[in-house]
Amino acid sequence: MVRNWVGQWRGIAVAAALVVAGMQQATAADIQSVTQNEPPVAASGPWQIRLRALGVITDDKGNVNGIPGSDLSYSDTVTPELDISYYFTDNVAAELILGTTYANIYGEGTISGLGKVGKVWVLPPTLTLQYHFTDFGAFKPYVGAGLNYTIFYNQDAGSADALHVKNTFGGALQVGFDYMLDQHWGVNFDVKKLFLKPKFDVTVGGTNLTGKAKLNPWLIGTGITYRF
Repeated sequence: MVRNWVGQWRGIAVAAALVVAGMQQATAADIQSVTQNEPPVAASGPWQIRLRALGVITDDKGNVNGIPGSDLSYSDTVTPELDISYYFTDNVAAELILGTTYANIYGEGTISGLGKVGKVWVLPPTLTLQYHFTDFGAFKPYVGAGLNYTIFYNQDAGSADALHVKNTFGGALQVGFDYMLDQHWGVNFDVKKLFLKPKFDVTVGGTNLTGKAKLNPWLIGTGITYRF
């Protein structure tokens, strides 16, 4: 009888072992199947675009050569801005900044009687080299410096007989941050300073004059970021 019990328990143990082994194989197969069916996590690429609303605030300085006490001021504007960035590393990127706006030019000081001298449209494509700090999680501050070439177009004289503001190069400084909501989308805040002092020719009352417009605008923007 003892031998029968031993044989029965031995059979039960072998059967249980086979069941457990089968369950382990099925579980492993299920896990592998689920893993293979899961979509891969999207990885951020080296490209980034931003769309901002941009406030342009000028320095309101300038002069007409040969007229003591002459000064100039300019209208401030709000305009959309698009920029495209490429990351060479996690920390180093280049950014091309694109946007256009207009500036009304007013006589000030001893030429304040001229009122609105004219209006010009401004296109200042700017290229900056940036350093991005990556030790703050979703908060990603950066600093940058670069160069812009500003094009003045659609120039209209107001109280002047004729006005021509000349295209010019200028420097640029930049500071800002992205706050990333996920691997692709984020919000951005950015401040740039352009060093912009174009020369101009103007004709007033039949007299040809020259001068310098010291715009030096602050560009303060906020918007959305997309990394891909």
